[in-house]
Amino acid sequence: MRLGWLTLGLSPSSDGDYAAIHEQLAQACFAETAGFDGIWLTEHNFTGESVYCDPIPFASMVAARTSRIRLGFAVIQLALRHPIRLATELALLDNLSGGRVDVGVGHGTNYNEYEFVGYGLRSDDSRERMAETLEVMIRAWTEAPLVHQGKFYQLSLPELRPRPRQRPHPPIWRAVSSAGSVRECGRLGAPILMARIPLARVPERLTLYEAGLADSSLDAGAQRSLRGLAAVWRFVHVAESQAQAEDELTTALLRTRHHMIHARATHNPVDFHVDDSRVNPWNDPGVSDEDGARYSLTTASLYGTAQRVAEQLAEIRDAGVHHVLCQMSTGYLPHASIMESMRRFGEEIIPRFT
Repeated sequence: MRLGWLTLGLSPSSDGDYAAIHEQLAQACFAETAGFDGIWLTEHNFTGESVYCDPIPFASMVAARTSRIRLGFAVIQLALRHPIRLATELALLDNLSGGRVDVGVGHGTNYNEYEFVGYGLRSDDSRERMAETLEVMIRAWTEAPLVHQGKFYQLSLPELRPRPRQRPHPPIWRAVSSAGSVRECGRLGAPILMARIPLARVPERLTLYEAGLADSSLDAGAQRSLRGLAAVWRFVHVAESQAQAEDELTTALLRTRHHMIHARATHNPVDFHVDDSRVNPWNDPGVSDEDGARYSLTTASLYGTAQRVAEQLAEIRDAGVHHVLCQMSTGYLPHASIMESMRRFGEEIIPRFT
């Protein structure tokens, strides 16, 4: 199995940002020592949900302090980015890291409309913006000169320098949630990052991805490789006892959810509404924090002793998943607890699956 380390490192107040950023950096670098295949950095703005906000400069510091681990983004919000600036920054990072970058992309958050508003945008056209930004970014990496006349960008440049270290460009991963998007990514031959969906729904999504891959122009070997890369996201916390792990993770989930729901209620425009298909007990403001946290603990978490987490990981593997993104850095979990959880995971769990 491939095991990635993922962070959604929330900082509850601006006074704590400096310490939280440096704790995140220590955790991300320790992920290489612990034996993870890659780190995956999220992107959120303005409320501390991702304390570093922009994962690209943060990844450059991780790149300078590591040598093996891959540097992934889960995901870059393309609707908020200028494609040429983004292409340049990612190409430079790929060179600085020796070709270790994985570019996960999405149109932007489905829940935090205030992030779009902060950039002078709204989410209504975010998918169109994403599509054009992605097209221009890839063309900038692969064409010279580049001339583009689109809906959002009109530009002309002789050549993008530097070119990425990986050729023709770093792998581009897609965040997927709906059944249709899973199959379409298979048809396009794109590796996928699946959200924290319940385990019972995973085989169905993988079957759809396989059907899409079968409709692609890829040969059988490439299809098998992509199928093995398909990743699912889980909260993960390992402790000395089952009770300790449950108590620590439950507390962190409760406080994280309260922060998240409060930020949306406070900052989202009154005319913004989340599509009903994207609502679940974790993000539904009509559900209590206790019930929301319990839902995530039950359906989207691996926690307990190392033995118990290994058993839960085996259940995911037996469902057909060969790549898990382990969110071990969760808002309000103390830094020392995260580092100890990572140590236990690296010493007692990773060797059983690699």
